[in-house]
Amino acid sequence: MIRVELSKLLRRPRTWVVIGLIDALPTLVAILLALTDIGPRPGAGPVFLSAVLSNGALFPAAALAIVLPLFLPVSVAVIAGDSVAGEAQAGTLRYLLVRPVGRTRLLVAKLVASLVFVLLAVVVVAVTAYVVGTNLFGSDPVGTVTVSGTSLTPRQAVFRTLIAMLYVAFSMMGVAAMALFLSTVTDSPLAAALGALAFLIGSSILLTLEAAQALQPYLPTRYWLSFVDLFRDPIRWREILRGVVLQAVYLVVLLGAAWANFTTKDVKS
Repeated sequence: MIRVELSKLLRRPRTWVVIGLIDALPTLVAILLALTDIGPRPGAGPVFLSAVLSNGALFPAAALAIVLPLFLPVSVAVIAGDSVAGEAQAGTLRYLLVRPVGRTRLLVAKLVASLVFVLLAVVVVAVTAYVVGTNLFGSDPVGTVTVSGTSLTPRQAVFRTLIAMLYVAFSMMGVAAMALFLSTVTDSPLAAALGALAFLIGSSILLTLEAAQALQPYLPTRYWLSFVDLFRDPIRWREILRGVVLQAVYLVVLLGAAWANFTTKDVKS
C-alpha cells in the first residue's frame, strides 16, 4: 500500500509543480540579491540573508527560512489535506476499503506519502539554494561563518545544514498530521487544508501578542525557526529540543485522533 501511495505521489504532476513553486521563491530572491547587491540589514530579513552576499554556502539555510513561514506549510497542508478527503470526494475511498486493506494501513501509507513529499521539498529547496548561492555569490574557502561570528569547516557546515533540513522536515510533519486529521473529518480536501492553515495562522498571530505569553511555548509554530541555533558556536540545543518534543506531542495527539476517527468512520454509505 505504501508503494502504491508513493507511486501516486511521484507520478502526479501536481507534486512537482508545487515543489517547483516552493523552490522558485528563494531562487528569485537570490537573483535579485545578485543583481542589486543589496541585502537586508542584519535582523531585518530572513536569517542569514544579509550574510549570503559574502558567502553563498549559507543560502540553503536562508532559503529554508524564506519558505518555512508560509509557502512550505501551505503546500504540506494541501498535500496532506487531500490524502483521505480527496479519495472520499472522488468516490474511491470506499472501493479502497472494500479490498483487503486495513484502515490503519491506509492511514499509515498516506502519512508516509506526506513525509516523502516534505523531505522532497526540503531537499530540493536546500540543494537548489546551495547551487544557486555558490554560483551567484561564491563560497568562503576558509569556512562558513556562524551567527556567533566564528567559522565552521565545510564539513561542519554541511553537517549542521543536514540537521537543519531534518528539523524543518520534522516541524512540517505537525502540519501534515493536522491536515491528515481534518482530512478524515471532512470529505473536502480544500476544507481540510484551510482548516490546518487556519490553525497555523492563529498560532502565528498568538505568537505576536503579549497577552498570549502563557500559551506561546505550546504553539505549533513557536520553534520552527529554532534551527538557526544550529549555526551558533556552540550550538544552542535547548530551543531545538523543545521544538522536537513539541512537534512529537502534536504528532502523537493528531495522528491518534485521525486514527480514532478514521477507523470508526462510515465511508461505505
